[in-house]
Amino acid sequence: MAEGPQGTQGRAAFSQKAAEIAVAVLFLAIAAVVMYDSRRLGAKWDFDGPQAGYFPFYIALIMAIASVANLVFALRRTFKDRTFVEVGQLMLVLKVLVPAAIYVAAIVWTGIYVASTVFIAFFMRWLGKYPWWKVVVVSVATSVVFFLIFEVWFKVPLPKGPLEAALGLL
Repeated sequence: MAEGPQGTQGRAAFSQKAAEIAVAVLFLAIAAVVMYDSRRLGAKWDFDGPQAGYFPFYIALIMAIASVANLVFALRRTFKDRTFVEVGQLMLVLKVLVPAAIYVAAIVWTGIYVASTVFIAFFMRWLGKYPWWKVVVVSVATSVVFFLIFEVWFKVPLPKGPLEAALGLL
């Protein structure tokens, strides 16, 4: 990868060993949470069949065993300083990941239609460099079409925010 203005584009952001360890620990933590909650729901075989947490518990147990195995392999293996991702590559991923995370969080407060309109408009303008008139038409039309499909035709209520409440669409 080419060097950037600060010379950081080709520099390693994460080594392969660090990435392997981080993913194994993350999946182990997720498995532990699922196992804990499955036990709370009931993870036994009852007189009338499996309890609600039975299958999730054992799936999470398998996931935990695999995560521990991956963690052990990652800790014991020599990776010869192999790069998992370079700074420039990571920045490209974050350019999409951070706005997507903000979009998901915004759905709670603004509703899915407003958040989606802003999200589509943001990417069209920022990455696509489309003119404003196209940005407005496409982003608004997309949300209107999705509203008609889900709310009117399929009768599937999606998260709504204050704008929909003001329009009486709750």
